[in-house]
Amino acid sequence: MATATSTPEVGRANSSFILLITIVATLGGFLFGFDSGVVNGTIDGLQQAFNSDSVGTGFSVSSMLLGSAIGAFCAGWLADKFGRRNMLIVAAVLFIISAFGSGIAGTPFEFILYRLIGGLAVGAASVMAPAYIAEIAPAHQRGRLTSIQQVAIIVGLTLAFLSNYFLAKTAGGSTTEFWGGFQTWRWMFWMELVPAVLFLVLLFFIPKSPRFSMFKDDEAGAKATLLKLFGDPKATEKVSEIRASLANDHKPRLSDVLATKTSGGTVFRSIVWVGIGLAMFQQLVGINVVFYYGAVLWQAVGFTENDALLINVMSGMLSIAAVMITLFTIDKIGRKPFLVWGSVGMALSLAAVAFAFSQGTLDAEGTLQLPGKMGLVALIAANAYVVCFNMSWGPVMWVMLGEMFPNQIRGSGLAIAGLAQWLTNFAITFTFPIWLASIGLAAAYSIYAAFALISVFFVIWFVKETKGKELEDMEG
Repeated sequence: MATATSTPEVGRANSSFILLITIVATLGGFLFGFDSGVVNGTIDGLQQAFNSDSVGTGFSVSSMLLGSAIGAFCAGWLADKFGRRNMLIVAAVLFIISAFGSGIAGTPFEFILYRLIGGLAVGAASVMAPAYIAEIAPAHQRGRLTSIQQVAIIVGLTLAFLSNYFLAKTAGGSTTEFWGGFQTWRWMFWMELVPAVLFLVLLFFIPKSPRFSMFKDDEAGAKATLLKLFGDPKATEKVSEIRASLANDHKPRLSDVLATKTSGGTVFRSIVWVGIGLAMFQQLVGINVVFYYGAVLWQAVGFTENDALLINVMSGMLSIAAVMITLFTIDKIGRKPFLVWGSVGMALSLAAVAFAFSQGTLDAEGTLQLPGKMGLVALIAANAYVVCFNMSWGPVMWVMLGEMFPNQIRGSGLAIAGLAQWLTNFAITFTFPIWLASIGLAAAYSIYAAFALISVFFVIWFVKETKGKELEDMEG
């Protein structure tokens, strides 16, 4: 077996090196998950510290997502100028600033500012890690390696939930004073500093994307990286393929996502619209309501804060198991079947959750009380939904966005799709606490179930399979 720094045997991919740099890149996904999940246990602390109502809390939580939209768009576009790895390094620095600042914030404005900075990091990591992995992975392993991004996201979420749970349990609650005289919810944010610093350090030890090197006319650098990845003659062959794909076109630019209409004017290329659809539907099914507001959700149906945080941990464990199934089978089964059946499963499980909540009544304090076994039905159905999502749209959407665009528009296509994904995420996350207080849980989950059903037909009609195709062969 070749080492991470040596040239692999002739004609053989250096699997250990490819896996190593994939894991480093997906630390961005881990931080994406941790940063998204850590806020789940801090809601009570935020409401107490900043005296915010449901609208204020919704914006405090979802403000990160506005930053994520900007980060995804800018990183996808700037990656064609400065490189995938360099944008990940910028993201790592922003994660560090956000983790420290979110915990030290003394006013709502400061907190929202640091969450916006964290959002820039999350958005950049969300699009750059899949793009980077897709560009260094062999075609027959690309789905599996890119799916590690979702594993990392879920592991990050789960460890954030575990960290929140143990900190709250040790201190006696998220709003209780803890180490150094600071409240526990502040320490929940500061726990992110450890993986963020590790991510920054390790990024300096992975190579540039060979395709980016070719974009920048650094064929020698591209071939050196490809030799480490694949050995010869595959490296020479890949250089020729990338050169040929760029020969008849200009260097990538944002306007490449546009196509000229026969009647005049311009619109997005069809493949960009498909990417936007995939990105939006992944959020319209409501998954981040579970991620961001899981503790609030389960407390709303009668669970204690500790029990609610523990349920989050259980959901995280199930999510890891689900995405691992996809990781080991996606390159055999393909992308499209996972999306279709995942949508079907999510529609059914969300409908079951909505039905369970519809049977509840409000007590004198406004807490939803579920009769009989409806609480258990809601809990099982919600976790079935999480499993369906993490076997399908969770990992597969990022796999598709990382590989479906032609080389010429991969960075720009990811910028547009990433922007759409995070803006939709913001809309869903911001509206949930408002819906919770107005139309109720049952109606909210019915809306998410409807979107899951619609996504079945979107995939069947518009999404094309990319399993086993070389990136140089992608069309659109």
